[in-house]
Amino acid sequence: MKLDMKIDEYLPLREVVFNTLRKAIIEGEFQPGERLMEVTIANKLGVSRTPVREAIRMLELEGLVKMVPRKGAEVADITVKDLKDALEVRMAIESLSVKLACERIDEEGKEDLKKKCISFREAINSKLVPAIVQGDEEFHNAIYRASKNQKLINIAQNLREQVYRYRVEYVKDFLYHDKLIREHDQITMAILKGDAETAQRIMEEHIYNQEQIVIRNVTNNA
Repeated sequence: MKLDMKIDEYLPLREVVFNTLRKAIIEGEFQPGERLMEVTIANKLGVSRTPVREAIRMLELEGLVKMVPRKGAEVADITVKDLKDALEVRMAIESLSVKLACERIDEEGKEDLKKKCISFREAINSKLVPAIVQGDEEFHNAIYRASKNQKLINIAQNLREQVYRYRVEYVKDFLYHDKLIREHDQITMAILKGDAETAQRIMEEHIYNQEQIVIRNVTNNA
């Protein structure tokens, strides 16, 4: 278990612990179904059990943790329903973002998008899951920026952490990596050409394919 707690003098300790545990769950340091032992976590972070207990309650409200009778707190499972809910929203956001990007991208945005597309390919070649996840995020962020719609960008960023767990799941499927590269390349070319219809179609296929991979993995691990 790797926990890196960054003290923030402006935040109550329970919120610092909450942010630390939330990041660890989202990034896969804690696995679905894993118990969250208050004493162990408190010792690891060098705090008392009280802020840990409070942080776990906050995580429960977010749906990242569930309380199990006679067992205590566990990391919530990745459910098919939660996945579908999150990706339905992401599908709409991504489809709109590529449409707007095709209409509004400027030369700086084009260079940014091309660089992020290349960086993603390099991340795939590294075979390192954290690097691939980051490369995927940066590619999609370049499209959001190209949309020139700050409200859309804000909504996309708010959704980021809710889909992070699913993003990790699908990039762990190395058999899909060649297809991921191809889809990113096709989306990039469509945006550079200003072909909104093609960009939206490929993006929707891109998100749908990810959903199917995660559903398969979740089902197989159930």
